[in-house]
Amino acid sequence: MTKTKKPEYRPDDFVVYPAHGVGKIISIEEQEIAGIKLELFVISFEKDKMTLRVPTHKATEIGMRSLSDPDVVAKALDTLKGKARVKRAMWSRRAQEYEQKINSGDLMSIAEVVRDLHRSDDQREQSYSERQLYESALERLTREVAAVSGTDEAGAQKQVDDVLLSRAA
Repeated sequence: MTKTKKPEYRPDDFVVYPAHGVGKIISIEEQEIAGIKLELFVISFEKDKMTLRVPTHKATEIGMRSLSDPDVVAKALDTLKGKARVKRAMWSRRAQEYEQKINSGDLMSIAEVVRDLHRSDDQREQSYSERQLYESALERLTREVAAVSGTDEAGAQKQVDDVLLSRAA
C-alpha cells in the first residue's frame, strides 16, 4: 500500500473543499476511529455553520486544494465577461453538468456556470432550479475571490457584480 503525499496545510490556512467551497483549517488532530489512529484536518465552514474532518492522507485524493492564485482569480473574472455558452440539450442534462462543475471545486468551471446562468434585467426570468444553481455557483465564486483578495464577501460580491454588469452593457 503506497502512502499518498500529505499536503502541507497548517491551521488558519484557507482551503477549497470541492463539495462545500472555501473553508478554514482550525486544527490538525489525531483521533482513533475503529481502532485505527487517523490524523485529521478540522475544517470550519463559517457561513454554513459546519465543521468537517478530513483524513490528511486523503485530502489530495478527494480534491481538497489551496486557494487559487490571484492570476487564476483574474482569469475567472475574465471568463465572466465572455458570452454565455448554453448548449441546446435538455435542461436536466445541462443542470447535471452545471452541478458537476460547481462541485468540482475548480474556480474556472464555477465561473463558467456563473457566466452561463447570469441573467441581466432585460432577459427572461430564470426557473427556480436555474436560480438555485446560479446562486450556488455565485456564492462559491465570491467566497474564493474574497479569501484570495483578502476582502469581505460584500466587497467580492460587488467586484463580481461589476464584471457581470460590464458584460451586459
